[in-house]
Amino acid sequence: MTGLDAVRLNFSPDTLHLLNAILGIVMFSVAIDLSPRDFRPLVRKPWALIVGFTSQFLVLPALTFGLVLALQPAPSIALGLILVAACPGGNVSNFFTHRAGGNTALSVSLTAFATVGAIVLTPLNIAFWASLYPPTRALLHETHIDPVSVAFTVGVMLLLPLTAGIALNHYRYDLTARIRGPLKWISMAIFMGFVALSLSANWTYFAQFVGLIAGLVVLHNALAFAGGYGTATLAGLSPFDRRAISIETGIQNSGLGLVLIFAFFGGLGGMAIVAAFWGIWHIIAGFAISTVMRRKEAAR
Repeated sequence: MTGLDAVRLNFSPDTLHLLNAILGIVMFSVAIDLSPRDFRPLVRKPWALIVGFTSQFLVLPALTFGLVLALQPAPSIALGLILVAACPGGNVSNFFTHRAGGNTALSVSLTAFATVGAIVLTPLNIAFWASLYPPTRALLHETHIDPVSVAFTVGVMLLLPLTAGIALNHYRYDLTARIRGPLKWISMAIFMGFVALSLSANWTYFAQFVGLIAGLVVLHNALAFAGGYGTATLAGLSPFDRRAISIETGIQNSGLGLVLIFAFFGGLGGMAIVAAFWGIWHIIAGFAISTVMRRKEAAR
């Protein structure tokens, strides 16, 4: 497994720019579901939002660090797990929350607030948790990651499409109503197609090492879902809100993780394969969990 730390995946600068653009489109497709009025109930009663935010940016990174300490995977794999845990919730979390019969308004608001918070908290979480584990601390020193540059990248990729989508929905609701459904499915299809093509270009490495990583990613993802649900339960939230926070914590923006890996870590093999497999697995897990949850209506 240690040989994986020396692997660098094939990913050209042009491909990275394309991924940035695709993720911007995906974020925009989520944002056109939002309007300023969606945030008012949560501003008046912010407890569920605070719990979800805490689960996303404190509980999950802490659980991930505990997993790394317990299992001590190769440094690049450990850093990949920490980086994925530091990212905000993935855009499809809203779809899975709705499918699970959870609080979709809370999920959408968490996605929006986490996206804004990620500008500061994602680079801070990567730097903080990775610096506590000597093997990943050494990788950070080798790559000389700049938290300000990471924050700028996250801001441009996520905040601009989010702001543009909310503004368009507010001023031209007639237009967003027509394009909302098709754009969401088209953007996700483009993103999944891009991931598939990127994997095919690096299939030799992926096939060689994914067996070593798959179990860790599945366990990490299960820990994320359970951590979100457990945090919401301990905070006294209703089952309706627990479903949203569980899914929001378990569905991570692994696409953003890939951008950061190729932009700042040179496509480090273990990190990239962790993020890529996360992107595949959390969709499978999201469908499975939402299918189970929807069998019984959640109490509010």
